[in-house]
Amino acid sequence: MHIVTVGLNHRTAPVEIREKFTFAPDRLPDALEVLKGTKSVLECVIVGTCNRTEVYAAVDRKYKSGLFLRSFLEQWFQVPRSEFEPYLYVYEDNLAVEHLFRVASGLDSMIIGETQILGQVKDAFLMSQREGATGTLFNTLFKQAVTFAKRAHAETSIGENPVSVSYAAVELGKRILHGLEHKNALIIGAGKMSELTAKHLQGAGVNGLMVVNRTLQNAMQLASRFQGTAHPYGQLLELLPEADIVISSSGSQEFVLDQEQVRQTLQSREANRPLFMVDIAVPRNLDPAIGELPGVHLFDIDDLESLVESNLDGRRREADKLTAEIEREAAHFQQWMKTLKVTPVIQALQEKSNRIYEETMESMMKKLPGLDEREQKVIRKLAKSIVNQMMRDPILRVKDMAGGRYGEEALGMFTELFALEGILAEQEENEAPSGTIAGRMAGKSGQELGGLPALLARNGTEAMAGS
Repeated sequence: MHIVTVGLNHRTAPVEIREKFTFAPDRLPDALEVLKGTKSVLECVIVGTCNRTEVYAAVDRKYKSGLFLRSFLEQWFQVPRSEFEPYLYVYEDNLAVEHLFRVASGLDSMIIGETQILGQVKDAFLMSQREGATGTLFNTLFKQAVTFAKRAHAETSIGENPVSVSYAAVELGKRILHGLEHKNALIIGAGKMSELTAKHLQGAGVNGLMVVNRTLQNAMQLASRFQGTAHPYGQLLELLPEADIVISSSGSQEFVLDQEQVRQTLQSREANRPLFMVDIAVPRNLDPAIGELPGVHLFDIDDLESLVESNLDGRRREADKLTAEIEREAAHFQQWMKTLKVTPVIQALQEKSNRIYEETMESMMKKLPGLDEREQKVIRKLAKSIVNQMMRDPILRVKDMAGGRYGEEALGMFTELFALEGILAEQEENEAPSGTIAGRMAGKSGQELGGLPALLARNGTEAMAGS
């Protein structure tokens, strides 16, 4: 089995491409259902944020799985592959594992070390787990990634010095407007990003804070925490003339303000009074043409990246330290994967040796009916000791071989040498329930999967307890 990651992010794709690949939250279960039914996919997780869309998949074949995952993106978003393929990245096996650790710990974020992505990765995993799209492999991998990310933030200064996107937006506003004291701010949206923005705006000393949201109750909850005022969405255009700062981070799939609406607002404002606007939503909330209006300073999420450079040097140094840690974590996971592959083979060898032992003892007792209980016990103990000693070295050797460069080939040869194919097939048939991911795997050959199906069937429902 192999792990493959296909995605695009703020480094590889501009916002006009990224916004085409946003999974609507209410449709994510449907997307997972389609993805886990995609050819070659055995387990899957979708991680979607404002800066990235990534598909993680455990697959039974590596060389065509990237093609299958690209087809999934093409069909789900109805975007021709030629339009987005140049922006895609594909990671396989150890590189995919290392990439997940980097993402979860914030090393791959636009703002290095930001912590919001950790919650997003965990939520994405838990969603996939609830939808039955994960099994032993991803239950272990994502739990390990989340645990590592938590430790990285607790034990290093990777998250020190505020350099989030919302912080960058407020800092940019300070420069454009020469300070935010006596300024009025209008926040569109009431989600997590809006909350962070309100916190930074309040810290920067804004005079008034207005919150507009389609769900008024959510706007009221946010505004109350920052001594602001909440307003229904229908009052947006009425409030716009009062604002010096507009920061939009709503979940709208369409523009909430277009150029003509803002043009009319400018006519009712004081002459030479600048309007600072930041669109930190993906898809974008503000029509890019608004930036062409005189007196309007419009920035989107891609414009914020250069602003935070001054606070990133220290985080980059910490990131360099974590890179070595990530390599070690990935190596531990790969070693665990190799252990998964060898365990069913060892169990099959032990099962075969036990069968031979029982058959031999039964035959011996029939041929020696006069043995008393003590004599039978001595013979059984001696025979068992011989079997165990004979199995000891092969078991130790196969463990070593499975961890080597040619582990798959070694396991295949070991299986053939001891004629374990039949027992492995019995394990798969008896232990992999139909209708599950492990059950789908059981339909594939043991040689192709290296003995994983039986173990996946036993452990495929491990929870993420304690993460």
